[in-house]
Amino acid sequence: MPPHQLPGAVDETAAGGVQGFVVPTVSLLAAIVVAYLTATLLAVLVRRLARRSAVAADLTRRSRKPMRAVLLVVAVWIALRLSTDPADWTRTAEHVLLIALIVTVAWLIGSLAFVLEDAAVQRYRIDVADNRHARRVRTQVQVLRRITVAVLVLCAIAAILLTFPSARALGASLLASAGLISIVAGLAAQSSLANVFAGVQLAFTDAIRVDDVVVVDDQWGRIEEITLTYVVVHIWDDRRLILPSTYFTTTPFENWTRRAADLLGTVELDVDWEVPVEAMRTELTRLLQNTDLWDRRVGILQVTDAVGGMVRIRALASAVDAPTLFDLRCYVREELVGWLQREAPQSLPKTRWEGSMPTLTPPSGRRAAPPDSPTSVLPVPRAWSPDDTHVLPASGQDARLFTGSIDALERSRHFSGPGQDVIDEREQAADEHGEGQRP
Repeated sequence: MPPHQLPGAVDETAAGGVQGFVVPTVSLLAAIVVAYLTATLLAVLVRRLARRSAVAADLTRRSRKPMRAVLLVVAVWIALRLSTDPADWTRTAEHVLLIALIVTVAWLIGSLAFVLEDAAVQRYRIDVADNRHARRVRTQVQVLRRITVAVLVLCAIAAILLTFPSARALGASLLASAGLISIVAGLAAQSSLANVFAGVQLAFTDAIRVDDVVVVDDQWGRIEEITLTYVVVHIWDDRRLILPSTYFTTTPFENWTRRAADLLGTVELDVDWEVPVEAMRTELTRLLQNTDLWDRRVGILQVTDAVGGMVRIRALASAVDAPTLFDLRCYVREELVGWLQREAPQSLPKTRWEGSMPTLTPPSGRRAAPPDSPTSVLPVPRAWSPDDTHVLPASGQDARLFTGSIDALERSRHFSGPGQDVIDEREQAADEHGEGQRP
């Protein structure tokens, strides 16, 4: 009988096989227990710190699962390396564990990055009146979060591919032809890359922020979300308008809250020429003083046009923000229409048509028509003179938008253009440029 077929040799082989299976199994179970206990201990320590720190509490919540996964992979890898001899299946198992370690480490780094971003956001509240800086920070954090996720995913995929020898050779060949590939990829993904760069530009140039009130494509709403490729606008009727990021870098749009939330709103009415302007102005003042929608900054009534058989009355009022301004405009419009119907029905719009009688020569012996007859010539009104100041309304200053008060003069200064010193400087620069071009 050959030596390897002896009963003792068979027992040793069986014992070695059992030992080769039991020892790794026990080692793996022990590694799992140790990893779980270590993760639990770290969670308890961080939880104690979380009682005094909101950052630690967020860290505990976000990093619990990825930390357990990383510790589990590391413990299993160490146990497998210590309890087994090198073999084909161990090399395959270690390769799988390496890939799992890359994924879990990327997951852990992403959770830590989210904790830092959440800490930055919590320092800036948006539930206050003046939240422009907070909304700017929140917008930038959202974009940075998406960039972080994209970079981590790409790095993890690249690291996993580099663990395969064939992928290394492919990477070297691709690196050799990177110039041509980059050109082809840039041409193929031109629109996508343009949206990505536009998204980053919107986040850091402060053109729009999250919660900004905008008018886009004749739609009034607020910025709900800014991503790397598109922007979500929450329309006032609860619809969502999704636009590519390049829209906000190439198309003009209105941003009602870029510097401040307070706004001016207009209510225009076309009425008859017999409208009592002063009485209507007094009624507007009464309406504004009786509502909490008005912020008491601007409230005037002016005649902005008087052609085509109608007189255009414009009521101008201010409010603290766009939603309040919408309700204020509706309130003023409804009340002024009701006042016209009750107090000045002669001011309601009407269409006039007037014919003229042919001029007839009276027969001889008859007198001409009396002065008050329809065919008489109306008297020509005289020109206005400085002595007629008594006919001006006493509240004329209340109807001024750019004159008559400190706020109005300040508003006029914003729209009066550059000063004389700037104009002189421009003329001097133009003269110097012209002299420099003379031969």
